[in-house]
Amino acid sequence: MPHPTADLERHRDALAQQIAQLGDLRPGSVSSTSGRCGKPDCRCRQPGQPGHGPNFRLTYKVNGKSVSESLPTPDAIHKAEREVSEFRRFQQLSREFVQTNTELCRARAAEPEPQTDQEKKRPKRSARKSRAK
Repeated sequence: MPHPTADLERHRDALAQQIAQLGDLRPGSVSSTSGRCGKPDCRCRQPGQPGHGPNFRLTYKVNGKSVSESLPTPDAIHKAEREVSEFRRFQQLSREFVQTNTELCRARAAEPEPQTDQEKKRPKRSARKSRAK
């Protein structure tokens, strides 16, 4: 019968390998905006004219504040979408990695661990009570 921790160790190693093979990644989300500007003479204010856009942006947090980057070209949009998708994959693999490690730690809790050299040198406490004089 295989050792219960062996499967968990193999799974953890496979997850670590998948994490190591991830490409460029970044947090955030890609979204598009469109609308009308505030200029009264702009074409977007004319009846039947579409507003400006769509304008694509990558939005993410830095130190708790939202930051947006403009994505001016289709190539920039596709690049950002790939990087965000890779980040989502990283998050999923990280959660699974931590969960597997947690299960591994629980499985090992019942196994006796070998003593370190320092623990071997430490004198054991006596079970006998000393007599008071």
